[in-house]
Amino acid sequence: MTPSAAAAPSYTFKAQRITGPRPPKSGIDHNVVALGTVRLAMSAKQTAYVVSALRANAATVRTMVDNEVRCTWPGGSKNLVMGQNVYAGTGKDPKWEDVWIVTKFLLHPGVAATATCTTYARVASLYKQPSSVMIAGGSLRFADTSVANAASGKPLEYDMPYGDLPVDARRRTLRQPALPVTAAPPGFRELSAFGDVDFQVCQRNVACDKNGSTTAKFTLIVAQWDSKGTHLCHSDATTSVTKTVPYWVHHAVVPLYKPHFKVSTAAGCAPKFSVYVRVDWLRGQPAAVQGTAVGLPDRRGSATTHRSAMSHAYLVPA
Repeated sequence: MTPSAAAAPSYTFKAQRITGPRPPKSGIDHNVVALGTVRLAMSAKQTAYVVSALRANAATVRTMVDNEVRCTWPGGSKNLVMGQNVYAGTGKDPKWEDVWIVTKFLLHPGVAATATCTTYARVASLYKQPSSVMIAGGSLRFADTSVANAASGKPLEYDMPYGDLPVDARRRTLRQPALPVTAAPPGFRELSAFGDVDFQVCQRNVACDKNGSTTAKFTLIVAQWDSKGTHLCHSDATTSVTKTVPYWVHHAVVPLYKPHFKVSTAAGCAPKFSVYVRVDWLRGQPAAVQGTAVGLPDRRGSATTHRSAMSHAYLVPA
């Protein structure tokens, strides 16, 4: 990142145990606990890079833990949430019992204002009795306060809209989240590419084996195009991971990162770029990539709700 990252404001979370309410008969019941807040005075053209990382472990029973960041400024807001279910801290399945959940995105209010960003832990029990989980550490920070924008003046980013997109034995490949071909100003030497997927095992209202799992391959594909955006100039698909996610984890965060994608200045290459995640279903239960979450209570018991983006992709030029 740029040197501004060294001076970026940040907040380190205090370790604390949070209670998760048991599932209600209807609706949503989340315990929503603020973990920390940062603020940044921004110009109308400025874009910042927000990173919230939290560590969750020692759950008493299987518990949903979401890392939600809500940023507000006079007249506007941006929210993003990533999360997964955390197993009880028994030591039998450590990779699902002690997890880091990272929520990161580009923030561009588009007006001169002070942006206030707060991380919330959204916690709920997945058993008939209440649960608790330890938020063992983490932080919220502006990792970069000056990220270059697209030629339009807006960030090179894309958030999936509302709706989960299926990937299964019938629809084996999904290309989402996907930033379409977008023009950037000339002069960039390289890009860092990001694709963060919230991957859900078992689709809504579809039969599913609770003793099963889903295995899928996730590949981040970065591309540069010609001036019309119709012919590929060069691309990279070297960032890939295969994950097997059990039913009881339900939804898992799959972050992908490709640094140092070189911008070509060869004949026929223009400063036009795209990035997407290719999700290849390999075996197991039907699955989905999660889009924007809706109807999230602002606080526990709140009548007011909001939306938070989930799966998303973005580019950071250098």
